[in-house]
Amino acid sequence: MKTSDLFVKALENEGVKYIYGIPGEENLDFLNSLKDSTIELILTRHEQAAGFMAATYGRLTGQPGVCLSTLGPGATNFVTAAAYAQLGAMPMIMLGGQKPIRKSKQGRFQIVDVVDLMRPITKYSTQIVDGNTVPSKVREAFRLAKAERPGACYLELPEDIAEEQADAEVFDLVDHRRPRPDEKSIAQAVDMISTAKRPLLLIGAGANRKRASKALTRFVEQTGIYFFNTQMGKGVIDERNSKFLGTAALSDHDFLHRAIDQADLVINVGHDVIEKPPFFMERGGMKVIHVNFFPAEVDDVYFPQLNVVGDISASIWEITDSLVNSPAREFTEFEQVRMEVDSRVSKYFDDERFPMLPQRLVKVLRENLSPEDIVTLDNGVYKIWFARNYKCYEPNTLLLDNALATMGAGLPSAMAAKQLHPERTVVSINGDGGFLMNSQELETAVRMDLHLIAIILNDSSYGMIKWKQEGMGFDIFGLDFKNPDYVQYANSFGAKGYRPESSEEFNETLQTAISTHGMHVIDLPVDYSLNHSILNVLLHEDNTTLAS
Repeated sequence: MKTSDLFVKALENEGVKYIYGIPGEENLDFLNSLKDSTIELILTRHEQAAGFMAATYGRLTGQPGVCLSTLGPGATNFVTAAAYAQLGAMPMIMLGGQKPIRKSKQGRFQIVDVVDLMRPITKYSTQIVDGNTVPSKVREAFRLAKAERPGACYLELPEDIAEEQADAEVFDLVDHRRPRPDEKSIAQAVDMISTAKRPLLLIGAGANRKRASKALTRFVEQTGIYFFNTQMGKGVIDERNSKFLGTAALSDHDFLHRAIDQADLVINVGHDVIEKPPFFMERGGMKVIHVNFFPAEVDDVYFPQLNVVGDISASIWEITDSLVNSPAREFTEFEQVRMEVDSRVSKYFDDERFPMLPQRLVKVLRENLSPEDIVTLDNGVYKIWFARNYKCYEPNTLLLDNALATMGAGLPSAMAAKQLHPERTVVSINGDGGFLMNSQELETAVRMDLHLIAIILNDSSYGMIKWKQEGMGFDIFGLDFKNPDYVQYANSFGAKGYRPESSEEFNETLQTAISTHGMHVIDLPVDYSLNHSILNVLLHEDNTTLAS
């Protein structure tokens, strides 16, 4: 068969359902082979958006999402999405085209060495130079994309290789069980937890993507140990749990960090060095147990005293089974911190001012969404408020990026989430800066007939950088812009645009959008004026005070 036919069969063999992207001249044989396959091509309006959709597919399913581009400028548009998936530990496969490699009729026109370009930001990047190697290269790319730590892989298929004949067969899929932890490390962990007076459980990104929810919930219920999470660890345990202290949304000095300072042991599950450190270790201070699929990377602020290496769920389950007697815990201060965090987080929930406070937006969304519904965030200062204030009841129901922290991913991520979960309400939260970076995908969403809500937080500036600029004492400069009429803009794509003029009207608009099929865009004026007054209190208030 043609190599392009074999390539598609290898992708079908891996269980691929969708390919997101934009084909070019160099992909025409592959495109023709794809036409009669079981795989659906989702034509996007930009390769970057296709990459974000594929990465989100991987994040939510654990199986690599797949995206497609042509050579040169199409493939280089994948770079940001590749870094997004690689840093965020999202399994993704990028497929690229290339000019003929045996004979060239056009010199170097559009030719960039994309394989080498992708190597520093992927787990695997290779060009297929022989059609008979397609089955092995596809199998290896998918294996590596899924293996801990998950990430991005790039496969390039030149057009002359795509049209050649090949006689290879696809590989059988051989899965493997993740290893159990060592018995001695489990025994050491149990001893450390049993003798600790003020232990804390920290849930990181690695625990979220492997769905360790059941094991960790059981651990908290049996031990009564308080827990907190990183931004990408939100929702692994229902955050309505009475032992939930909060999310480490700031690097230091938030009220949550007062509890960390009091801990004598941190059980750090699923730690990912990509996220900002949720705590800083000091010699002679707290002890740390590192529970993950791989040992800890040691640096000046993270040097755990014990590594429990193996499947996260199995490790926590075995530790819980082995914990028989617990000492008298000293949790009074943790409970004070929990009440203080709840009080601070909810302070502006009912503030009706307009333009709207981000804290009020969080409250309205949480009240209108079910536990399983999904909120995706682009990147901006509002991410702090959602991380701190939006309680997640189930895993992967607040999709934020605390790894690459790129702008432009919010809408494409929501589109992939809705495609995977048509039964759930999906809301995309975007700053006005990030939204326009991939707003062309409104057409894709309308064409896919997605029922989706995009909220644009409109402050006519790059708000996160302005906040940093002001906070560091610089003059305000270079960060303001003018926006289009987003209502007319949305309507021009066949979506439905709204511009509420009060907090109450926003609530009504949101309810209409939730109950009415279609692509909805809400242009919401936002008020960030309290960012400094609130966050400066957190950064500078006396750390010895636990409660007002």
